[in-house]
Amino acid sequence: MPIPSREEMYSALEERHGTELQKKLDSASVAVCGLGGLGSNIAIALARAGVGYLHIIDFDRVDISNLNRQQYFPEQLGEPKSEAMKDTLERLAPYCHIKADNIKLSEDNIPALLSDADIIVEAFDKADQKAMLVNCVLENMPDKYLVSGSGMAGIAPSNIITTKRITKRFYLCGDGVSDVDDGMGLVSSRVLICAGHQAHAVIRIIAGEFDI
Repeated sequence: MPIPSREEMYSALEERHGTELQKKLDSASVAVCGLGGLGSNIAIALARAGVGYLHIIDFDRVDISNLNRQQYFPEQLGEPKSEAMKDTLERLAPYCHIKADNIKLSEDNIPALLSDADIIVEAFDKADQKAMLVNCVLENMPDKYLVSGSGMAGIAPSNIITTKRITKRFYLCGDGVSDVDDGMGLVSSRVLICAGHQAHAVIRIIAGEFDI
């Protein structure tokens, strides 16, 4: 069966979200940095919502240990995550413009690589990488909105995962406490909840709803 036309898919989203919001989503540009448990789920949520432009970035490859919480298929094992996720997103949202980079972000390349995004999503696994991206964006790209994740490990109650507005353009999602090295590690359901918070924060920013 042929896929629906762009007009048909846009109309279906517009019916759900309303004309004004869907127009804003279609015009938005979001960079998702890291395509693991957080980033793969965030990217899928944003693509399904009708965000018009997604820039997805990761330097890693799909490993069997990823399959418990990350949005990859067993047949994608060994593929670069950026390419595997691009394939999945193109199936889910064929009219979303997706740019995929298989590259490791650093203080040197972040300003140029992320310059095309209205909103930057930090979705790394490691604390030092998270801090590096957040600090680099806050110091060098003050006009960008930034949504970061911190604390989603283990099986603690889901309701302690929250979204907080730290500064005018910086939002932080998670419990702010749990760490992957402190106990059970990352469980799919709790990672998904935090990813949902980040994706929803992005959608609210696009909608012009800044008080989260």
